[in-house]
Amino acid sequence: MTQKEIEDVLRGVVHPAKDKDIVSLEMVEDIKVEDGKIRFKLVFSSPDPLASSIKQSCEAAIRKAFPSGDYKISILELVREKKIAKRVHLELGQEALENVNHIIAIASGKGGVGKSTVAVNLAVALAMKGLRVGLADADVYGPSVPKMTGTEDAQPSVEDFGGKEMIIPVEKYGVKWMSIGYFASAGQPLIWRGPMASNALKQMVLQVKWGELDFLLIDLPPGTGDIHISTVQDIPLSGAIVVSTPQAVAISDVEKGVNMFRNKDINKPVLGLVENMSWFTPEELPANKYYIFGKDGCKAMAEKFNVPLLVQIPIVQSIRESGDNGMPVALRERADSMAFRELADKVAEMKL
Repeated sequence: MTQKEIEDVLRGVVHPAKDKDIVSLEMVEDIKVEDGKIRFKLVFSSPDPLASSIKQSCEAAIRKAFPSGDYKISILELVREKKIAKRVHLELGQEALENVNHIIAIASGKGGVGKSTVAVNLAVALAMKGLRVGLADADVYGPSVPKMTGTEDAQPSVEDFGGKEMIIPVEKYGVKWMSIGYFASAGQPLIWRGPMASNALKQMVLQVKWGELDFLLIDLPPGTGDIHISTVQDIPLSGAIVVSTPQAVAISDVEKGVNMFRNKDINKPVLGLVENMSWFTPEELPANKYYIFGKDGCKAMAEKFNVPLLVQIPIVQSIRESGDNGMPVALRERADSMAFRELADKVAEMKL
C-alpha cells in the first residue's frame, strides 16, 4: 500500500450531507503508511454529528480495498474551525495567533513540580500523533525548554512581516519552540520587575510567527501573581492544565492555580490536573511503586474542583536523564513514555 493508493480509496468516501468525497472537501490530511500502520487525520471545519459514521466508512473502504494483510488503521478526528469564524474576537496585537486553533496554558501553583517537563513531553507526544504543535516557554525567570530540547545553541531569527518584526521559532522533534532562554546568555540571571517580565512573557507568545498550529502550549511561570493574570488576560486561551505533585504543600497551591483561572476577570476553563511524581519506580523493579510524596493527592483535588485527573506520572530516572540530555522521554518506546502519550491522547480528544 502507498499513500496515493490510500488517498484514491478515500476519494470513494462521500460526506452524506455535502454530497462530495472527503478528499475533495480537503478533510483528509497527513496520510502515512509505515510499519504495518495506516494513519491519517480527518479534519472537520466544525463539530459534525456524522464524524463517527464517516470515520467508520473510511476504515471500511480501506479494509475492502485491501482485504488481506495484517495492518492497523489509526484515524485522528480534528475540529479545525475556519480562521474567520474562529478568530473574529482577536484584538490588536494578537495577529500571531490567528492561525492557532487551540491555546492551552500549562500552569502550576508552585515551582519544582515538573511543569516544564510535562509541557515539553506533551508537546512532543502531540506532534508524534501528527498534530501541528508549538510551545512558548513563558517561564521568563527560569527558562528550561532550550536545555530540555537540546536547542541551547539555537538563535531564532527575526523577519519583517508587513512592517512588523516577528520572531521565527526554533523547530525540532516536530514542534515549534520559543523561549526567552534563546536570547539570554548562559548563566545570566533575568532580574526583571513585574511589568518587564509581563511584557517579555507576552512577547514570547504574541511576537512569534507560529503559522498554522493545532495546539499552542504556553509554559507559564510557577505561581499565581500579577504577571500571570495580566498575561492570560491578553491571550485567548482555550483552557489550562494545572500540574502538581501529590504532597500536601504542593496540593495547597493547586487551589490557588485553579481559582486564578476561574477568577471572573480571567474566566478560563481548567481542563484537568496532571499529577507528577506520583510514585517512584526503580528501573530494575518496574512493577514496584513507592509513594514518596503521598498517594492520590491530586485525585482528591480533582474531585473537589470537579475537573478530570488527566494522568499520573511516576518518578523514573530516565525522565530526568532524557530532559538533561535534550531528548524528551516521550520520544522513546518505553513504559515511562506512555504516561505522556496517554496525556496527549486525552488533550487531542478534548472538545475545546
